[in-house]
Amino acid sequence: MTSRGVEHPNKKGAYSLMILLLSAAVGLSACGGGTAVPKKQDTPEQGAKAESAVKSETKLLQPEELPKAMVEGRTDVIYSQFSSDFKAQVSQKDFKDMVAEFVNGASAFHEESNFLLNDLDHRIWIDPASRKGILALFDGQAAIVGLQILELGKPHASDEQYTNTTFRLPFKGDWFVFWGGNNVLFNYHYEHEIQRYAYDFIQVQDGRSYQGDEKKNESYFAFGKEVLAPADGVVVTVVNDIPDNVPVGVMNEQNPAGNQVIIEHNGEYSILAHLKQGSATVKEGDTVKRGEVIGQLGNSGNSSEPHLHFQVSDGKDLFQSRAIAVKWEQGLNPQRGEIIQGGE
Repeated sequence: MTSRGVEHPNKKGAYSLMILLLSAAVGLSACGGGTAVPKKQDTPEQGAKAESAVKSETKLLQPEELPKAMVEGRTDVIYSQFSSDFKAQVSQKDFKDMVAEFVNGASAFHEESNFLLNDLDHRIWIDPASRKGILALFDGQAAIVGLQILELGKPHASDEQYTNTTFRLPFKGDWFVFWGGNNVLFNYHYEHEIQRYAYDFIQVQDGRSYQGDEKKNESYFAFGKEVLAPADGVVVTVVNDIPDNVPVGVMNEQNPAGNQVIIEHNGEYSILAHLKQGSATVKEGDTVKRGEVIGQLGNSGNSSEPHLHFQVSDGKDLFQSRAIAVKWEQGLNPQRGEIIQGGE
């Protein structure tokens, strides 16, 4: 699955490859793959024989073997494990060329993140110099259904410029950090200054974010959970009338943040977005205390499934302000793939 925030920018670069295949619901879709593509033959019968031979002789790469295969130039083996939908979006030649340029100067990659979610294996690797990174998603049959390779760029100076306010997690119980961290592989928001230090939080049980019909908001563990004020402040913006997306997977790009509450904390503004329609319990001008309920989590706006988008900015207009790195209570540093615990 993907958990999108208020914006889902396209990745760009000399050899950036990003194909995350979305189904009508929210899952990353794998529709086959796992075998090599045969070379062109004179007849269909010859082609079938060749494909059968490849299937019997080719050993599937395990997820942990992907970076080494890239460095060694075994792009034919990697491409053979692309799902059929994935292959339809990128040619084998283009993939080979992109990988050759990408691995130039990189001899190895170290795994930085690894988790299972909704039947998909999510992996991130970064080279020792922290200049290049790989994000890959595998289904249960080791088919590659999502892949991103790109330059990470230099860290921003603002990474070490934290909020003056100390914030508490805006929820109770255990939550999963789907996007969070200071590079674009851990946090797709990071590329854009207006939401560089944003987070997307979901709830997960037994490796899944939902139980039952994936098209229904009520199937998601996060939907309807209480959202709390992360610090004392004054409410400056409340949006409460935007319908939650139905079915799950249909997104409202006209109102990217969806229902939201924005709170001022002495010139810093916490933004809590994608709330449930009609759930806001505060109004503009209200003074709130840390831990006070301000609404319920929903699936409104540019959201692919129920999740909470949280960030702190230097202004109340999300799209005209600059995101600030959050100073959390107890030195917390939420990173993609982690389970974090809110207050009781």
